[in-house]
Amino acid sequence: MFIKAPLDVTQIAFLKKIGMLQAKEDVLDSFKAGEGNMNVTLTIKTNKRTFILKQSRPFVAKYPHIPAPLERIEIEYKYYNAINKDNLLANFSPEILGFEKDSNLLALEFLDLGGDFLWLYDEKSILKDGVVDLMLTYLKRLHQLPVPDFPSNQEMRKLNHRHIFVFPYLSDNGFDLDDVQVGLQELSAIVKNNPTLIEKIQLLGEIYLRPGKVLIHGDFYPGSWFETGRGLKIIDTEFSFLGDPEFDLAIMLAHLKMAGTSENELQRIIKSYPLNNALLAQFTGAEILRRLFGLAQLPLFLSLVKKKELATYAINLIVNEKI
Repeated sequence: MFIKAPLDVTQIAFLKKIGMLQAKEDVLDSFKAGEGNMNVTLTIKTNKRTFILKQSRPFVAKYPHIPAPLERIEIEYKYYNAINKDNLLANFSPEILGFEKDSNLLALEFLDLGGDFLWLYDEKSILKDGVVDLMLTYLKRLHQLPVPDFPSNQEMRKLNHRHIFVFPYLSDNGFDLDDVQVGLQELSAIVKNNPTLIEKIQLLGEIYLRPGKVLIHGDFYPGSWFETGRGLKIIDTEFSFLGDPEFDLAIMLAHLKMAGTSENELQRIIKSYPLNNALLAQFTGAEILRRLFGLAQLPLFLSLVKKKELATYAINLIVNEKI
């Protein structure tokens, strides 16, 4: 059964049958929780508690024309289970309240008094002192965590691969960027007509798809960072897999750069977590270009001049392999 808000009598009965709701638990309200891209995510308020209910569909929730693997919700569940064995990492995670594989349902703790960090792209927004270092602490511990056996998550990686390393560089991908911002389609020629860049991107994409040795979050951007009354939480882990630690740090760096973080601060972050600089540079550049010219757009309130500067910066990272 596909869940949707508001929950009706049939859906409530089904959730009680599979144990997601208690027998004497009455649903008082149910509504969409945030603007998630991949899954249907609801806030459920009952006479006993408030919790989050997520369900994967055979397509991307925000873009129903894009197929997506159903098992991604199980990947998220297994990620939380893997990292919750570590007390430090467990403090960054919402509590798992239930999982039902056959229905692709995951129940999680409701995170109150906060929200994600998508506000960061506003021109005058800055992170509070210590938040970046908290995120670095999380990544360093995550990448050191012994995880001998974790699903390859290959289908989700193929989906992500297409949208990071292929789609933005197709001359005719069916996505008119002028619908995002007039003039952006013409600007995209800066990457679509650059054979040196495209060759580098193709090789980088192959690296992304290869087996890795450390557990990575796989989508470590401001939409996955969540501020609560009990501190920073890291959510939406359905893209996780055993890969290269550079990918997680690169996603973080790319979004901080797009949010206007100073070069001094970016270099401080890089020096505080030394990794393969060439790979870090290329993954950072690829994420910036994907967000400028791909389908997964951000609330970037930037002029075309600023976006061209960002694109040029990203291209140089990929071609010169240095950040």
